[in-house]
Amino acid sequence: MPHQKRRKDIRNVAIVAHVDHGKTTLVDALLAQSGAYLFKEGESTIMDSNDLEKERGITIFSKNASFLYKGVRLNIVDTPGHADFGSEVERILRMVDGVLLLVDAFDGPMPQTKFVLRKSLELHLKPILVVNKIDRSGARPHEVADMTFDLFCELNATDEQLDFPICYASAKEGHATLDLDEKGQDMKPLMDTILHRVLPPIADPGLPFQMLVTMLDYDSYVGRIAIGRIFHGRVRVGDPIAIVKHEGRVVRCQVSKILTYQGLKKIEVDQAEAGDIISLAGAEEVRVGDTLAGIEKPEALPTIKIDEPTISMFFSHNTSPLSGKDGGKFLTARHIRERLEHEAMINVGIKVEEVENGERFKVSGRGELHLAILIETMRREGYELEVSKPEVILKKFGDELFEPVEEVVIEVDPGFEGAVIQALGSRKAELKHMQSSAVGTIRLEFLIASRALIGFRNDLLVMTRGTGMMCQNFFEYQAFKGELPRRQSGVLISQGSGKAVAYALWGLQDRGEIFVNPQEELYEGMIVGVNNKGHDLVVNATREKKLTNMRSSGADAAIQLTPAREKTLEFSLEFIEGDELVEITPKNIRLRKRCISENERKANNRRIQKQ
Repeated sequence: MPHQKRRKDIRNVAIVAHVDHGKTTLVDALLAQSGAYLFKEGESTIMDSNDLEKERGITIFSKNASFLYKGVRLNIVDTPGHADFGSEVERILRMVDGVLLLVDAFDGPMPQTKFVLRKSLELHLKPILVVNKIDRSGARPHEVADMTFDLFCELNATDEQLDFPICYASAKEGHATLDLDEKGQDMKPLMDTILHRVLPPIADPGLPFQMLVTMLDYDSYVGRIAIGRIFHGRVRVGDPIAIVKHEGRVVRCQVSKILTYQGLKKIEVDQAEAGDIISLAGAEEVRVGDTLAGIEKPEALPTIKIDEPTISMFFSHNTSPLSGKDGGKFLTARHIRERLEHEAMINVGIKVEEVENGERFKVSGRGELHLAILIETMRREGYELEVSKPEVILKKFGDELFEPVEEVVIEVDPGFEGAVIQALGSRKAELKHMQSSAVGTIRLEFLIASRALIGFRNDLLVMTRGTGMMCQNFFEYQAFKGELPRRQSGVLISQGSGKAVAYALWGLQDRGEIFVNPQEELYEGMIVGVNNKGHDLVVNATREKKLTNMRSSGADAAIQLTPAREKTLEFSLEFIEGDELVEITPKNIRLRKRCISENERKANNRRIQKQ
């Protein structure tokens, strides 16, 4: 085997971890240490630049940063921690030669830790374990390091991979150490570990140009932008290059712009060579997984294997009577088709199919949150749409039906574990492990069908009084589990159109939880609340109090309304049944029946009963 050339002035590293274990905060600390970014007072998680990321406090999109340390350029890639954005992690790991595996010194390894570590080990990447948040009360760094070693063994790591260095850090306070007996002063111990333990990238600038496209961006001025790492050769602005497609087809194009990273900024350069992570414009037909290659010898690199979607929903344009009255700019099926096609192009975890002659679209993703983020993004961009209940994607092997099963970890305070086990037991969950943590909480680990989890997160918060925490990760496809419990309550359906009246809502709130506020615009078929009796009920929520000149006892009783339930997108998607839709506009989220008029609903029910 010929000797492989390596670029010793570069290290490419990804940061992977479970959600909320401190990846983005660690990037802050590394940037601050290197001086690549001057932080302002109170500024943090600077990599979470998207509005949704700032609001939710989680990383959704992978991002790159770069800085110099001891003459070596460190390219750091921050990845999402939530399992639903696993496709981002899978792509990014193809760009790097090492990973920083972050584990919370209090929580220990969680489901997503296992997922990202498995992907890293499969690609033979060099792991560095960073036990983060050692300043947290109840931290148990030594125990967590041992638990992580056991996880490596469980995932069949090689002897070389098991010989991983351990660094203890507090990203929030900006220090790291290799020995817990010595208090860290800064992040240099971790940066030195990256230099010594992560291999320089294999890179021969003399070979023909090859670059695997792992991400796409779009700029209205230069068009589609391909992001990835150059594996071989070099490329200059103006060079003719070839796009080698999945199916082997070759498309010629010309490089119009090359950008590299400096700190958090992109800077324009004339050329780049093997080992660099770059953004390249000019390849208009490129897709994620394609190879950009030299025109004289266009050969494809091994493509990216992405796990398949597990949940699907139907999207369509808004057909409610209030369509176009809530500030929406994009109202038609054509607008929604174009937006979904653009999303499928840059987000390989999303799959879009047309149904009903292009009037509806079946959108498949990795989980409820994955699709909810897409819906919320479209809402903020000015789209009006309606979506159906999330449904799991079933598969057939031979004559047997299979469904996705999730690995779920739930952490509750003592006293609530019985209710959680009972609730999940009725949903045909399998309890795998139960233990008390160092701080007195109880950790429960289950295997459960994905469809049984739809709607459970809100139930968990109610039964644990808001203290329960749940993490989930796709496990595997297993034999279909049969029928599962459905929503027990019915709904209150508006009889007509108009503004909701406090007097009418006051009379309805004894029947169940109310979803609308006084003076809110209603229409026939809109869901205004819950009916605890278990069946759907048509009600008049616009009825006003009759005014007469007669007085009776109790006539002047004060109307006391319980505050209406806030209809968040996640709650709405979990709440609805198969014959209901969520209407989404830039200003409002509403629940409605698929058939608006009562006569249509009755005819539809008769048709279903006959079938």
